[in-house]
Amino acid sequence: MTLVDADNAHAPRILTELPGPRARVVIERDERVCSPSLTRVYPLVVERGDGAIIEDVDGNRFLDFNAGIAVAAAGHAHPVVNAAIHAQVDACLHYCSSDFYHPVHAELCERLAATAPMGPSRVFLANSGTEAVEGALKLARHHTRRPNVIAFYGAFHGRSLGSLSLTSSKAKYRSGFGIVTPGSYHAPFAFDGELTGADYIEQVLFERMTEPGDVAAIFVEPIQGEGGYIVPPAGWLGALRELCDRHGILLVVDEVQSGIGRTGTMWACEHDGVAPDIITAGKGLASGLPLAAIIARDDIMQWAPGKHGSTFGGNPVACAAALATLDLVEDELAANAASVGAHLIDSLRGIAADQPLITEVRGRGLMIGFDLVDHDTAVAVERGCFERGLLVLTCGRRGVRLAPPLVITAAQADAAVSIIADTLAALS
Repeated sequence: MTLVDADNAHAPRILTELPGPRARVVIERDERVCSPSLTRVYPLVVERGDGAIIEDVDGNRFLDFNAGIAVAAAGHAHPVVNAAIHAQVDACLHYCSSDFYHPVHAELCERLAATAPMGPSRVFLANSGTEAVEGALKLARHHTRRPNVIAFYGAFHGRSLGSLSLTSSKAKYRSGFGIVTPGSYHAPFAFDGELTGADYIEQVLFERMTEPGDVAAIFVEPIQGEGGYIVPPAGWLGALRELCDRHGILLVVDEVQSGIGRTGTMWACEHDGVAPDIITAGKGLASGLPLAAIIARDDIMQWAPGKHGSTFGGNPVACAAALATLDLVEDELAANAASVGAHLIDSLRGIAADQPLITEVRGRGLMIGFDLVDHDTAVAVERGCFERGLLVLTCGRRGVRLAPPLVITAAQADAAVSIIADTLAALS
């Protein structure tokens, strides 16, 4: 069902106070029984979606520049993705791909392996980004027979215990959980100081904390996500690649948020011409159904049956959605992300030129962040945009991130920029 006609597809519509009366009922029910660990940043109660539009239970309409946290790559209710899902549901809803074979599972693994910038590869399908990171962590240690791993300050790789050992975006994620996986070290990410990345690892970690011969892998986001949507400078990722090659360390690129066309290419690491050893993917892979992937060089993913598995990973319906999503991304959506993203960045920089509350605009494709003068201002912008019909999220110390569905139009981008400008003007 189409929510809006073509003439108004870019226009938010706020009919009630937020949250509205129906939303308040749902929120009250939810808060009585759901885990308080869930982080609800503003009181949005979603009823349905269409493209880049979300409608709540009270009929309020929002421009979605979250995409369900960079998940709805093909937008909400894309007819091609929905048709693939319905066809697969009618054929077979589930059969465990860890123990048996399924055509759509094999086809998706073929498609993902073909996208790998590192040449001949194999694929393991999981349910979520954190599962993909956990699997990559196991695989790296299995292949190298080394115990230690390195990640970066500001990184978000997940919240299960193995991936949490790599995550360092917020201290609260670790608080109260005791010892995480031993052998995990961190280095400053790009722009985090004068000594970062490969230089810090070589000059500090390898000198004082762990010898390189004990390091199985370096995990890195090619564009740091929750840490602030930070794009490293040219050559920064390449220096990590060279360091890994020199010491026999695997380079694991976490593309859970940045992959599947979001930055204008299938994988964000392609902008830097860097071929990793392992890629982790998730979020936008199946446009909303739970699916993730580990893509590794063929010679690395050589572990015996039973070494890793998943009852639900590679579910046939999720695989069908992913195949439809990949078709759309390769045919049109990656290119749209590049062109509309460039337009959006230029427009935001135009605002920043006259708006002192914005201190920096950065990004690639439709993975865009802008910094405000402080954390409180970023939170106020997040809330002010919501109240005006635009869904955004904070990131990093004082940033706001824009990660809309890859189907957004230039008109929708302009509407979002107008709301951001109005919000900032009200705060000035």
